[in-house]
Amino acid sequence: MANDNKTAGPVQIGILAMPQATASPIYGMQEVLGSAGRDWSLLVEGEAGTPLIRAEIVSVEGEPMELANGALVRPTRRLDRDYCPDALCILEVTFDPAEGPDGLFEREVAWIRDYWDRGGLLATACTGAVLLGEAGLLAGQDATTHWGFCEFMASRYPGVRMHPERAMVASGTGQRLIMSGGGTSWMDLGLYLIARFCSQAEAIRVAKVHLIEWHEDGQQPFVAINHQRQSSDAVIAECQRWLAHHYDQHSPVAGMISLSGLSERSFHRRFRQATGMTPIEYVLTLRLEEAKQILETSHVSVEAVAEMVGYQDAAFFSRKFQQRVGLTPAQYRRKFAGVGRV
Repeated sequence: MANDNKTAGPVQIGILAMPQATASPIYGMQEVLGSAGRDWSLLVEGEAGTPLIRAEIVSVEGEPMELANGALVRPTRRLDRDYCPDALCILEVTFDPAEGPDGLFEREVAWIRDYWDRGGLLATACTGAVLLGEAGLLAGQDATTHWGFCEFMASRYPGVRMHPERAMVASGTGQRLIMSGGGTSWMDLGLYLIARFCSQAEAIRVAKVHLIEWHEDGQQPFVAINHQRQSSDAVIAECQRWLAHHYDQHSPVAGMISLSGLSERSFHRRFRQATGMTPIEYVLTLRLEEAKQILETSHVSVEAVAEMVGYQDAAFFSRKFQQRVGLTPAQYRRKFAGVGRV
């Protein structure tokens, strides 16, 4: 990737601290960015190299604060009109999605709008993308965030095109809106910024130093359906509860239609209106979620897993699994079954 840095000396990247932020992404991002140009030489040649990026923790007031998880952070400068870094990172923030972020980030959002108008590059991880939405920058744009918040953002910010399956999205004028997904995808974001401002080779070296694995499979292998999210339509909610225990039987959609007492056409219309999915899409999603759990916790064959969730044709099940999850069942098992083992 080309070096977008227009100033002499290290690339200047701000990491935004707010009371709703959490500590590990802030400090982790500062360390990953700060290691560019420095740590590989130290490990390989025995002498630290010249840092290529100056990563600075910033905030509205520039004063020490307690974060959402109780940790303390000490920003080194405040956001003001004179501050114009090469990029600003906005990482995970916490808020109640039922209430939304109203009133939480007004001063930060005002600065972000002005910074964007001055040509700034905004890089978010996880729910930090919400601040781009609050700033009005996502209309007509591709975007991603933590998969659990994509539906929230799609409903709150009209015109945004959410991609819950993707771990990284670059959009906006000059690709100056960079968004990564949930959890540790801030590491992907850090590598992307190093590649963009320094070089791809340096990003690879930093990945090797910190043992960072690029999420090339995106977020889709990590996505889970919320089994507790029941429809406000009482008839459809009852069908959802029934399906949770009968998803593996033959023709579960027909079973739900019979239980509902509705005509087939009315049932399909009300089910989609209530859940955002067709009945067969919902059945597939539920079956694949159960298949994921079996693959994670057992050693039974893929053929047996297919049968346990309601598919007699293991090849058909495997195709559907790969289409939806982005990995084959065997690849998914290798990715997750070893978590927590030594």
